[in-house]
Amino acid sequence: MSVTAHNPILSGFYPDPSICAVGEDFYIVNSSFSYFPGLPIMHSRDLAHWEQIGNVLTRPSQLPLKESGSSRGLFAPTMRYHNGTYYVVCTNVSYGGNFVVTADKPEGPYSEPHYLEGADGIDPSLFFDDDGKCYYIGTHPNKEGCRYNGDYYIYIQELDINEFRLIGEPVDVWNGALKGVHWPEGPHLYRIGKYYYILHAEGGTGPEHAVSVARSENIYGPYENNFCNPIFTHRHLGSKYPIRYVGHGDLVETVKGDWYMVMLAVRPVGGYTTMGRETFLARVIWENDWPVVNPGLGLLSGELNIDLDEYVPQCSSTLIPATDKQYDFAHLDSLGSEFMYLRNPRDDMYELVSGEGLYLKCNTDLISGYGSPSYICIRQDCLCFEAAVTLKGDGLYDGARAGLCLFQSEDYMLRFEYSGVNGNVILRKDGKDEKLASLMCPQKLITLVINVIGTRATLFMVKDKTAAILVKGLDISCLSTEVAGGFVGCTIGLYAEDIESRDEEARALFKSFSYKRILPGDRSGTDGKETVGRIKHAVC
Repeated sequence: MSVTAHNPILSGFYPDPSICAVGEDFYIVNSSFSYFPGLPIMHSRDLAHWEQIGNVLTRPSQLPLKESGSSRGLFAPTMRYHNGTYYVVCTNVSYGGNFVVTADKPEGPYSEPHYLEGADGIDPSLFFDDDGKCYYIGTHPNKEGCRYNGDYYIYIQELDINEFRLIGEPVDVWNGALKGVHWPEGPHLYRIGKYYYILHAEGGTGPEHAVSVARSENIYGPYENNFCNPIFTHRHLGSKYPIRYVGHGDLVETVKGDWYMVMLAVRPVGGYTTMGRETFLARVIWENDWPVVNPGLGLLSGELNIDLDEYVPQCSSTLIPATDKQYDFAHLDSLGSEFMYLRNPRDDMYELVSGEGLYLKCNTDLISGYGSPSYICIRQDCLCFEAAVTLKGDGLYDGARAGLCLFQSEDYMLRFEYSGVNGNVILRKDGKDEKLASLMCPQKLITLVINVIGTRATLFMVKDKTAAILVKGLDISCLSTEVAGGFVGCTIGLYAEDIESRDEEARALFKSFSYKRILPGDRSGTDGKETVGRIKHAVC
């Protein structure tokens, strides 16, 4: 039996993948930056079908993110397994630096962070050698002084895994395959046969991103450069190629002895990347004790045939990336692990009430600020989708508003908000809000819809069981990495805020939230007719 994997294997905002195999099970963790909870954990048994089984960091004590910008917080993690324990090592660039957490189950719960004194730099990884010793590999600036931006070195140091303490001296072992390389980072260390291998990224995480490899018979080197470096990249394919920024790889072996590499890449639309960096998969073979990625092809393929039995996830479909999602809040006891918040959410931010829905406080921490806004979101994981919320707005007073937000960063977002009287479309770019449209709709129950086709958005309200379009074909290319910068992809979700400070906060009652993929060739949702037929609560 075999199964076909389709790239990307994790669609949407799933950057910096690290993969870990335990028996027949595979686990991937990804960067999450300033979203809480931190580091989503994905599970599969066939490398093709993935489900989210939790998040690594689920408690505020594990993940302090106060006033952290959207592209700060947690950078590239690594997940490893050794003698019954799961280890995740990562960098919180906003607080504490490099740390390790542990658990006896892959889904957790994980320990409090063990911060590693003396572990400077970013992008840490762990390696357990055959003699039981553990080694830390990371990156830091050139000790002799950076000659240019990105003049970094990869270093290795032994780690006392019982005391979580670095011992001995750090040894700079590698600074990239190419002369004058920028940003050698994301290193992983392996022992395969007689060699130790360093697999790392270089060239930065944008258009020049690449995967390179070096090897040595001694863990501290000297490391031999592979003359075929970089062993994998798309930077030579030009700016119009549909998959770009390929890099940051991690190797994994199946129980049948086959090798694969996970890595990140992006899928721009018209030169703009709104979903962020996604997780892709490639086949690896070994020739002359060097890895060869996607032999005979040399670039990412749309499909891979994998010699494993097909795995059918047993979880809710909402925990499977790139699937339609429908949430009836009146009948939910809790929110699933796919939901995220910006920074550490307030304990009283929302309340699920049986038979009513989700009450979301109109927080005075605005979504455009660096506090703890009332924003509950999921990842945008499709190039074309339709998101809708139905809410009661009669409890909102002047200055309070609630609605739907497509969020890239504090300075770039698209908001569709309801004030209890008006529906307003706000595009925020370069830190400035612009009201694009407004429509009076003083109803108790209102449905707001954002329809996205690539980099174009149509926004409408369901009014009197018909769609009232406010904006059609809006250019949202500014919600892209190329314009907004940073390391994140867009998220979509519900929010509530109050621009005035009051003694008692208003609450918006959200009845439902839906996220529907729009398949290629299907543009029926752009006029709102299909949406009206699907949304049960559209009674305004």
